[in-house]
Amino acid sequence: MKIAIANDNGYVSQHFGHCAEYVFFEIENNTVTNKRSVPTPPHQPGVLPEFLANHGANCVIAGGMGARAQELLKSYGIEVVLGVQGPVDSVLEAYLNGSLTSGENVCDH
Repeated sequence: MKIAIANDNGYVSQHFGHCAEYVFFEIENNTVTNKRSVPTPPHQPGVLPEFLANHGANCVIAGGMGARAQELLKSYGIEVVLGVQGPVDSVLEAYLNGSLTSGENVCDH
């Protein structure tokens, strides 16, 4: 499994399309086997879902995301988890142990 978390300065970005980078975590047997950061391409509608799919993401975690991006990610078979806040590494740990709390999608477009 590969999880992509929208990252701004070590914290989950509140907008999926405007984050500085994505941190990709490769997971095997609920353990991180690889972690790498990839700069986000320039924001244009429809670009990020393909970018994330091409990087092998199975799940994307962010604070907020527009409806079109959610639909595109789901069309690639990518799980979307929104309304998340906090340090990226802590969020990943909570996701892996089943205790991640998500809230409202903070993106209103």
